[in-house]
Amino acid sequence: MEAISIEGVAKSYGNVRAVESLTLRVPAGQVVAVLGPNGAGKSTTVSMMLGLITPDAGSVEMFGKSPAEAAATGYVGAMLQDGDLVPNLTVREVVGFVRGLYPDPMPLDEVLELAGLTDLAKRRTGRLSGGQAQRVRFAMAIAGAPKILVLDEPTAALDVESRRAFWAGIRAYAADGRTVLFATHHLEEADENADRVVVVARGRIVADGTPAEIKQRAGGRAVRFTLGDQPAAGLERLPAVSAVEVEGEVATLHTADPDTVVAALYGTGLKVRDLEIITPALEDAFLSLTSA
Repeated sequence: MEAISIEGVAKSYGNVRAVESLTLRVPAGQVVAVLGPNGAGKSTTVSMMLGLITPDAGSVEMFGKSPAEAAATGYVGAMLQDGDLVPNLTVREVVGFVRGLYPDPMPLDEVLELAGLTDLAKRRTGRLSGGQAQRVRFAMAIAGAPKILVLDEPTAALDVESRRAFWAGIRAYAADGRTVLFATHHLEEADENADRVVVVARGRIVADGTPAEIKQRAGGRAVRFTLGDQPAAGLERLPAVSAVEVEGEVATLHTADPDTVVAALYGTGLKVRDLEIITPALEDAFLSLTSA
């Protein structure tokens, strides 16, 4: 059974169509990143998954249950972009209270450790920084040991060091076969942490695959090597080469077929050093897919 099954969901706000016939299936144990520009429908889709809003059409299920049933049985945990914490309580008290709402919660000390809150356990929530409060929200999301974890812009208030610690916690949480779906603007986070990337634009899925597959959609791969003082004449005539750039001692051969270019390059008699195949960044693919 799939962990998440979204079938043909649609949602409008007045005359604005936020999500248009979106279908997404996520198997158990997969880490999925949902990317899209502002207004693409990411947050609306997340809200429908969690049962916070009702789709105009289509259906959402978590392990065969409705969003409300999945939440009631502790199958799903969520971390949204913001939300006030209970004031005048310590971090340990807040997380412990949430943990007590679930039928089979994670041990409290384990939750605090995964969220990087062990040293802050006795601090009152009103004295937390924005990044520390975000870590508490993460702890609250995983306190019930949910099989599915849904995150909406989870690192928005975190600095670089805190982001690294956060993703280490996510990887540790997912390592036990749990399913994680997160919406983010940080493309490098999707590239480094997701098994699968889903790109949403104008309320529809425009690309779905591994980070490597999504990057290939942008095209524009290249073969780069140190040419030194050897002549560059003739490189543009190699099979599958679309353009040649030479900067200093480095030559870059643009191509859609790097294997063919590399084979031909070694047949030229040139001394090829420091050869590398350059693939597009996820940002290049994202811009290409969402600007169409």
